[in-house]
Amino acid sequence: MSDITVVHLMRHGEVANPDGILYGRLPGYHLSDLGRRMADRVAEHLSSRDVTHVVASPLERAQETATPIAKAHGLDLATDERLIEADNVFQGKTFGVGDGALRRPGNWRHLTNPFRPSWGEPYAEQVIRMLAALDAAKDAARGHEAVLVSHQLPIWIVRSHVERRRLWHDPRRRQCTLASLTTFTYQDDKIVSVGYSEPARDLVPAHLLAGAKRVKGEGKAFGA
Repeated sequence: MSDITVVHLMRHGEVANPDGILYGRLPGYHLSDLGRRMADRVAEHLSSRDVTHVVASPLERAQETATPIAKAHGLDLATDERLIEADNVFQGKTFGVGDGALRRPGNWRHLTNPFRPSWGEPYAEQVIRMLAALDAAKDAARGHEAVLVSHQLPIWIVRSHVERRRLWHDPRRRQCTLASLTTFTYQDDKIVSVGYSEPARDLVPAHLLAGAKRVKGEGKAFGA
């Protein structure tokens, strides 16, 4: 008989960031009150599931999101460095669409190659480390379920790789909202389907839900 193992890759909840900084891997960024409510909501959503392994990125916002999930299942929370946010040269700065960052000459040298990308950790490297983290969790929870708390870009990139989409993309179109679950189902050691859900959708500010739409191939099943 085949082992069926489910690995939920969760994005952390909302972060307290009043200055709108691209915080990246910087320490000291914690969940907001709303973010803690999101974490509790997902913990409740998963409380009846057969979760035997909970892991988080080392960053505070991921650890704080994972803690109520681990507690609900009586599990110790593990940490995996491979789940960390993508590195970015604009970390610690304000940088977004429409804020004038693209008109600053000092930024141009970092914006020469959107396919790699030139401003941060290569997409291919994110795929490698995230797949390794998924595989490790699959082995630790074999025949059961695992929850891994990570960050939007690495989650989206590894999902895009598995669903055979190009890795370069418009960040506004990512389907990976706060506290969402991107779920990988394994048959033995092979991913056979990918799903997506938003247990805390009603808590997510409306403007953050506007960009991402249904993704072609969502819920896709792969040949076993």
